[in-house]
Amino acid sequence: MNFRRLKAGILTAAVCLSFVSCGQNTEGDVDDVYKAQHEASASQADTESKTESKAANTEKDVKPVDSTAESEAPKDDRTGTATVHLVCAGDNLIHDNIYVDCQKDDGSYDFTKCYEPCRRLIEGADVAILNQETLVNNLYEPSTYPVFSTPTEDGDAVVDLGFNVISMSNNHVLDKGADGLINSLDYWDSKPVVHYGAYRNEADSEDIKTMEVNGVKFAFLGYMEHTNGFFLDDDDDVGKVVYLEEEDVIKRQVEKANEMADVVVVSCHFGTEIENEINDQQRYMAPKLVEWGADLIIGTQAHALSTCEYIDKPEGGKAFCYYGLGNFFHTMYDANSLVGILGDLDVVVDFDTKEVSFENVKAIPVISHFEGVAYDSMWYNCVVYPMKDYTDELMSKHLMYGDGFSWDSVNQSISYVPDEFLSIE
Repeated sequence: MNFRRLKAGILTAAVCLSFVSCGQNTEGDVDDVYKAQHEASASQADTESKTESKAANTEKDVKPVDSTAESEAPKDDRTGTATVHLVCAGDNLIHDNIYVDCQKDDGSYDFTKCYEPCRRLIEGADVAILNQETLVNNLYEPSTYPVFSTPTEDGDAVVDLGFNVISMSNNHVLDKGADGLINSLDYWDSKPVVHYGAYRNEADSEDIKTMEVNGVKFAFLGYMEHTNGFFLDDDDDVGKVVYLEEEDVIKRQVEKANEMADVVVVSCHFGTEIENEINDQQRYMAPKLVEWGADLIIGTQAHALSTCEYIDKPEGGKAFCYYGLGNFFHTMYDANSLVGILGDLDVVVDFDTKEVSFENVKAIPVISHFEGVAYDSMWYNCVVYPMKDYTDELMSKHLMYGDGFSWDSVNQSISYVPDEFLSIE
């Protein structure tokens, strides 16, 4: 099953919806180039009436700050420092090979074995964030590329693994329309997790999702480049996502999150499919988000890992950006998609200075393993492993071994991670 070939049609449509070229800019100022592309594309997008409708809804739901209430807010008497251990994983992309491999005789599913080798990297974290690339729901039958639906047992497995924050900011979140989205939100509401990046309606999208750990308050926001040509009906006010083109909304929400929380985490579904190099949109948006108040940026979408780096904050200090975590778990038929990274770091908050810093920052490679015969849908032993635990024997059994996947291809992928952050553990 050649996923690269299968994706060609839908990626062509996605590029038509995108507001940035997939190519790399080598001349001039990146901000100016991307901004020009953004403005030119925006002039062709939808109709003016739809834009005015969105603006009206935003103005309706955003209430002015009550200065009296603000003056009566409790004083922050926290002192000293607090540390929170955070991990973040890339795309959990559940293809049919995976759910067929995990189906039991009674028709139910058990995905536990798929993730077990990575348990030690997840379960000890205070905050563990997963980009759930496919809709976990019990309304629709399981389905695979290009329109995904995932059994709820997969959600059960990742929560049991230790993930307690779920990002739904991705291009497949509308694969089953508003009904699929709402049902998936219902499912995640039933679990002990914070979820963000897709919402029930406009008002829900303005209710910034937060979590407090070790006395530190985190705020989570998520935005995507596109949703594969699927859109919600704004008139129904059922379901809501925010696209990266909506900079005014993003700026307002990030600034608001920065006022209400100690640490602002922003997930961005951006990047060029199967490419390790970052593109103009990523170069443009990451510093903008930091300027508005983001502390940690988590990039997903490309299905191939990318670099990571510190970004200077306008008023001092540094934010951190994982431009692309790649895949966490999947069975894509492309060698460059098989290695992802797990972000791992300590978030340190100084309550006296209000400064946020990051220590012990790591990018830990993980490998999606599956066996079988090429182009045969009956694949098996679908499991994600930390690179440290991946053996020569496993490599020799991988379906893609000898077809582009090797230790050389693994090393080529992880070469995009700066040495100071790369951690094989």
